[in-house]
Formats: sequence, structure tokens, C-alpha cells
Amino acid sequence: MNNLHAPTIPSGPTSGPATNGTTGHLGFAELQQKKDNIEAELKALGSVLDSHGVDMNTPLLTGDGFPRSDIDVAQIRTTRARIIRLKNDYKELMANIEKHLHEHFANAVDATESAPSAEAVGASGILPDSEAQSLDAPFAKVNSVAPNSPAERAGLKAGDEIRNFGYVNRANHDGLKKVAECVQANEGSNVFIRVSRLSGVAVREELRLTLTPTRTWGGRGMLGCHILPM
Repeated sequence: MNNLHAPTIPSGPTSGPATNGTTGHLGFAELQQKKDNIEAELKALGSVLDSHGVDMNTPLLTGDGFPRSDIDVAQIRTTRARIIRLKNDYKELMANIEKHLHEHFANAVDATESAPSAEAVGASGILPDSEAQSLDAPFAKVNSVAPNSPAERAGLKAGDEIRNFGYVNRANHDGLKKVAECVQANEGSNVFIRVSRLSGVAVREELRLTLTPTRTWGGRGMLGCHILPM
């Protein structure tokens, strides 16, 4: 009885098949569709909890240890279990989407440009971008970068305008919420970024960076930079 408030896997069928370990073979369009489906279902499940006036951490027992009579305890437990499962699926899905993006851009570089010289790469490992005609419009600007942070190690600088942050772009960033989701889903993994940087007077340089979010770098957050929507 003391564990009644803890989520458990529902005994009946869920609204969709599990994705754990099964998304690696899917194409990019299929992965994006699954992403949209999971986000929609998570939103619907969140509404179920909201309708009961609870969240993922609200106790389902009274102070003396009995199930609360003012809410549907069984439905809430099942809903919570489904949310936990979907969030795990979502994390795997985001990793596979990032993998597809890295492979796509790597293939594009191989097909359209020769290996850059040591002078072009420089000590930072930042690569110039030669695909200006296909670049998305910037959606965020780097306001500050902390010393020795993942952002600084990746080569980000204050003033950089972000065109792509992993799978996030101007069309889908949702007030930078998707950037936060991308960071959370890719802790310890590489995230591909396109930035536009002012170089000289009224001249912008297009760069491709690789950022690895981590919470153990010694500062605040997993990036160590502050970005603002444009």
C-alpha cells in the first residue's frame, strides 16, 4: 500500500508500440513523424494529469496512508507510467535524429568541398561553411559565453547568430524551448550547430560547430552560454 503512489507499467495495451531500441533503422522523415507523435501524446497525457489537478510528483495517498478518494488513482498511475515510457523513447529518438543530421551534413561536406587547409580550420577546429545558399535564417543570438564551458570549447562567441542547433531551426524553435529539449536529450553527445559570425565590417562568416552538452564542466547549465531569441 505504501507504494501505491509510485508509477507502474500499465497491464493493458498502450496507444502505440514501444520504440526503445527500434528507431535506429528508420529514415529521417519517419523519425520526425515519431517525434511529432510522441510530443502530441505527451501533451495529451499531461492534460489528463491536469484534469485531476496532479502532476508527476503529487502524492496519491492521504496523510494516514490511504488512497485519495478525490482522484482516480489507477488512471493517474497508468498515465504517469506511460509518460515515463514516452520520455525514455523520446530521448532515444532525439539521439537518432541527431545521428541522421550528423551523417547528412558529413555527406554534404564530402560531396561539395575538399578537405580544408590547416589555416582554414585553425586551432579551434571550427570549419567554414560553404553552403550559404541552403542556410536557414538565424533564430537566436549568443549573448554571453562562460570561460572553459562546453560552448567556449565548441567555439561559440558572444554575438554569434544561430541558424541551426541540432534539429532546431527558425521554423520550429518554439521560443527556444526546442533548444532546451535538444540539450537535455543529448547530454554527453555531439550536437551540430550552424552559426553566422560578424567578421570585419558588415561581413558575416558562416561556421559549423560541434557542441557537447554536459553538466559536469564546473559551471551553470549544460552549455555555459546564454542565448536570446531573435
